[in-house]
Amino acid sequence: MKNNMICDLETGVCGPGGETEMQFIDLSTPKKKVDLYYVTDPICSHCWALEPVLRKFEAQYGQYVNMHTLMGGLLENWNGFADTANGINGPADVAEHWREVGEHSRMPIDGTLWHDNPIESSFIPSRVFKVIHKQSPEIANIFLRRAREALFAFNQNIAQDDILIDLVNKVGLSGVEIVKQSKLPEAETSLQEDFQLVRQLGVRGFPTIVMLNEEKKGVKIVGARALEQYTEALQQMLPGEILQPKQQSSLQSLIQQEKLLFSREIEEFYAIKEQDVKAFVSDQLVNTDYKTKEVLGEKYISIIG
Repeated sequence: MKNNMICDLETGVCGPGGETEMQFIDLSTPKKKVDLYYVTDPICSHCWALEPVLRKFEAQYGQYVNMHTLMGGLLENWNGFADTANGINGPADVAEHWREVGEHSRMPIDGTLWHDNPIESSFIPSRVFKVIHKQSPEIANIFLRRAREALFAFNQNIAQDDILIDLVNKVGLSGVEIVKQSKLPEAETSLQEDFQLVRQLGVRGFPTIVMLNEEKKGVKIVGARALEQYTEALQQMLPGEILQPKQQSSLQSLIQQEKLLFSREIEEFYAIKEQDVKAFVSDQLVNTDYKTKEVLGEKYISIIG
């Protein structure tokens, strides 16, 4: 768990490399339909970069899968950590890697907190995720998104209690109570159960998506990939099915659901160019109260109120 902080632009993986991006696997548990396991971590920069593609995949093909989000355990702590071969000797060295991922993906990443307010452990927000997940997987995924916005774009330390309490409050739960529960042994047990399943799936780096069908066959896709690779993998899992993507929801509906979207996400979801986003947003949100802002050179829209 302590050598996972490297994020490789070519492979799109946070964590140890050495795996091909798509592999066939065979697991013993029978499945009634396609189960999709998304192995991630709250501080995984390539997982943040994957969000535009993963959102579109879920919106178009979510009817074919059961989605399971698993915590992978990217950073347990910094005690004795060193990766001199990759220039990582402490938290401050992570900032440069994050900057490269942000520029490459156009999902904004600040990362300067690694210099002056480094994250102690990704296990801390992961345990909060697990506590929420027991109540509502849907709300847990919303929390994960809000935590990533806070961390990557707005440079907040999501391992701090005050930040976590505020984030949980904003998804409609009691932040004080949830954070309190996340410090209990039950939360750590729940997190370790994720880690065990991740090991059984043979996953080492993040993001990794594993799809399993009812015939015990599966595909493992390592790293942040293009939409086509996920749809091709799904088709392989359902060879007798003609995949029918759902019609895209309107931007008005999408922003009401997501609350905040970056330009890169709008471009991916609606297959438009960056220079066309402004006009597209103006046309689509004519009856919606929203604001446009910019962070780290990237524009985003959010709901007012």
